[in-house]
Amino acid sequence: MESELNALEEKIHQFVQLCQQLRTENIQLRQQLAGVSNENKHLTEKISAATGRLETLLLQIPGNEE
Repeated sequence: MESELNALEEKIHQFVQLCQQLRTENIQLRQQLAGVSNENKHLTEKISAATGRLETLLLQIPGNEE
């Protein structure tokens, strides 16, 4: 009986460690996701601005009749 309780205690200890590890990893992944989302938003804004500038330049080209 004692050995069964020790085995159960060890399994519970391993489970708790795994939960803590996964919680830490989850926090890190959420932070990475937030950073990547912000970077994606910034790059989308840059692409939009560049597209606007290109469209303006294209309209200034002589003989360009769109």
